Amino acid sequence: MNVLDVMRTGPVIPVIVIEELAQAVPLAKALVAGGVRVLEVTLRTAPALEAIRLIAREVPDAIVGVGTLTRPQDFKDALDAGAKFGVSPGLTPAMIQAAHETGLPLLPGVMTPSDVIAARLAGFSELKLFPAQQAGGIGMLKALGGPFPDVTFCPTGGVSVENAPDFLALPNVACVGGSWLAPKAALVAGDWDRITALAKEASALKAR
Repeated sequence: MNVLDVMRTGPVIPVIVIEELAQAVPLAKALVAGGVRVLEVTLRTAPALEAIRLIAREVPDAIVGVGTLTRPQDFKDALDAGAKFGVSPGLTPAMIQAAHETGLPLLPGVMTPSDVIAARLAGFSELKLFPAQQAGGIGMLKALGGPFPDVTFCPTGGVSVENAPDFLALPNVACVGGSWLAPKAALVAGDWDRITALAKEASALKAR
């Protein structure tokens, strides 16, 4: 799959923080059961790579990717773990080189028009606006649509089930990223039914 295929699989890509390895597979199964197949597991915790490895092996219907890529080595580690795509909060020359060398489909983060220009020159036309709300939210995305009609965005950061339809209504937005699908309290409690319900709600989101 390329990045655009990943973005078009569903309206929401959940941003997942896994603290305990035992949460990984039940969480992935709960999200998939709710219709959310694309999963972004962030590298913010020690078990993240092993969690990706387990999900890739045991939840075949999931399209598992790795988030918070910030170093070139992260790309190889992600591929070795079985990740199908990567997401970064920003983009550097070293990360661009790593993406091209490894072939890992990358959704890089941008915040300004200069970031968009640099990413596009490096061959990326699918981008994550991050942090979306702090970067200007819907107004910023509308403004970027003029000079960059060929760029498709996944706004992440400050996106919620309430405002997601407004983002999805924009012609240059393919999907949104959100952390509300895997709340920490539900993970700790093992409340997988709650997560499946949130996934069903998210997968049904449409442009307002």
